[in-house]
Amino acid sequence: LNIPDPPPLLYVKGRTGLLNAQSLAIVGSRHATPQGIGNAEQFAQTLSDAGLCIISGMAHGIDAAAHRGALRGPGGSIAVLGTGLDKVYPAANRELAHQLAKQGALLSEFALGTPPIGSNFPRRNRLISGMSIGTLVVEASLQSGSLITARLASEQGHDVFAIPGSIHSPQSRGCHRLIKQGAKLVETAQDILEEL
Repeated sequence: LNIPDPPPLLYVKGRTGLLNAQSLAIVGSRHATPQGIGNAEQFAQTLSDAGLCIISGMAHGIDAAAHRGALRGPGGSIAVLGTGLDKVYPAANRELAHQLAKQGALLSEFALGTPPIGSNFPRRNRLISGMSIGTLVVEASLQSGSLITARLASEQGHDVFAIPGSIHSPQSRGCHRLIKQGAKLVETAQDILEEL
């Protein structure tokens, strides 16, 4: 409700009580490294264990890992979709979507039947950041949509966190740019909890 262009309505399937939970967004590359996947799962589980609901976009890579980690803890997880709730995209995440519908929640501003349209995914990013008190970027290239989510979070007045990586890794360059621009460098989930 507090973002500049809130949706007129939201479609939700799952634990609607999670919509009122204190939440943190975890986003990152679809082409994540094994280390990035491990970091996303570990950070998400630790933050979920601390009571935070983890919000992400159910994409391949970091998003899916964040949902999986968060569902292992009591905080739960919400997936914000760029399609209607009846369309699972990517199809490879069908089992994850079913798990989120039972243990977490699926959320979309798009009507049932809405297929995956490219322009809808940057739109959904404003909801991922808008529903969260902060956004953690785990891995991101310089062209990553995760940087859009981080920019929106900053514009919405929310904290932005980034995990640093190797200077030789293309998947770390987006995080390094965010840190140069003022995002908080984090090495552990505890760094985020202390900041919040």
